[in-house]
Amino acid sequence: MHVPTRPIVRLLPAVAVALIVAACGKSGSQGGFHGFPPAAVTIEHVKTETIPVSFEYVGQTIGSKDAEVRARVTGIVEKRLYDEGAAVKAGQVLFLIDPKPYQAQVEAADADLARAKAQKAQADRENARLQPLALHKAIGQKEADDAASTADLAAAGVKSAQAKLDEVKLDLGYTRVVAPISGLTSRALQSEGSLATANQTLLTTISQTDPIWVVFNVSENEELRLQRAVAAHALELPKDNAYEVTIVLSDGSSFPRKGRINFADTRVNPSTGTYEMRATLPNADGALKPGQFVRVVLNGARRVDAIAVPQVAVLDGPQGKFVYVAGKDKDGKDVAVPKPVKVGDWVDASGAHRWIVESGLAAGDPVIVDGMARIMGGGPIVIGGSPAGK
Repeated sequence: MHVPTRPIVRLLPAVAVALIVAACGKSGSQGGFHGFPPAAVTIEHVKTETIPVSFEYVGQTIGSKDAEVRARVTGIVEKRLYDEGAAVKAGQVLFLIDPKPYQAQVEAADADLARAKAQKAQADRENARLQPLALHKAIGQKEADDAASTADLAAAGVKSAQAKLDEVKLDLGYTRVVAPISGLTSRALQSEGSLATANQTLLTTISQTDPIWVVFNVSENEELRLQRAVAAHALELPKDNAYEVTIVLSDGSSFPRKGRINFADTRVNPSTGTYEMRATLPNADGALKPGQFVRVVLNGARRVDAIAVPQVAVLDGPQGKFVYVAGKDKDGKDVAVPKPVKVGDWVDASGAHRWIVESGLAAGDPVIVDGMARIMGGGPIVIGGSPAGK
C-alpha cells in the first residue's frame, strides 16, 4: 500500500523554525532580543535647514497665438498656396478664392464713379453759371438755389460711388486669403473647388510657436496647503510667481531653455477644481509643438527651518509612515523606537533624495538611516556611527 509523503515534507520547515527559535531562546542571556543579536545601525541627528523645493505638474503646450483663417468673401476656392503643416509668415497668401465676380464688381463700381464725377462736373458748371445771374436778379433765387443743391448732391454722389468702389476693391483683395500671424499651419479644411462662405467657412488655423505657452493646473487642495505653509512661515514662494520654469519632455529629457510664469488665474475652475497657470518659453527653433504633454517643474520656492530625512529612513506601518529613532530602555541600553511622522514633499537636500518631515521629529532627534531591516521594534541596537559628513 502506497503512503503519501507530502504532508511530512510540509511539516519540515515548521519543525526547523521551531528548532531555530528554541536555539535563539537559549542565547537570550547574551543580550539579544528574543534570542536575536542587536541590530547594527547608523544614525543621523536631524537638523533644521532652508531647503530649495520644486513643484511638478502635468502641462500641455499651446501656441502663444492661435488664429482661425476664415474666408471673408463668398466664392469658390481656386487654389491652396501653402504646404499643410508648414511655417508661414504674416501676410503670406494661403488660399485664392475665385476673383472674377469681384473684378467685375470693381469695374462696375469704377464706371459708376466716373458717371458720378461727370454729373458733378455738369452740376458745378450749371451752378457756376446761375449764381452770378441770381446776384444781378436776372433769374429767380429759387432757380439758383436748386442749382447749388444739385451740385451738392452730385458731390455726395461722387463720395458714395468712391466708397462703393473702395468696398468692392476690398472684397477683391479678400479673395487672396493671407496669414494673419506667423506660425505653424494646420491641414487645409477646404479643398480646391469648395464653396467658401464669407465669415463662416474655416479654411485652416495657425499657431504661433515662438514663444510657446505651456498650460498646467494646480489643484485647490495643493494651493490651500501651500498657502497654509506660507502663512506658517514654513515656506517661501517667489514674489509675483517669479519661478524658473523647466519643461521635462515625454522621454525624460529637459527642454534646454527655461521659461517663466506669465499668467496665474485667481479663480477656481468649477469643472476641475483647479487653478490654471501658464508659462511662456522661447522656441525659435520650433522644437516644441502645440499639443505636446510635458511635465512642468517650478523652481524657486524654499522650505524654511525644515527637517528632511533620507527616503530609506521612512517606513510604512499599519498606522501610516514612521521612522526609527535611537532611544534607551529602562536599563539604559540603546534600542530602536518607532516614531510616527507626517511627511511632505520629496526634495534633493544634502546630496540625496529626502522626505520633508512636517511633524513627528524635532531637531537633534537621532534617526536610524541604515540597518532598519534587522530592527525589531523596541529591540536592542548597536549604533555604528553617523553618516559621513554628519
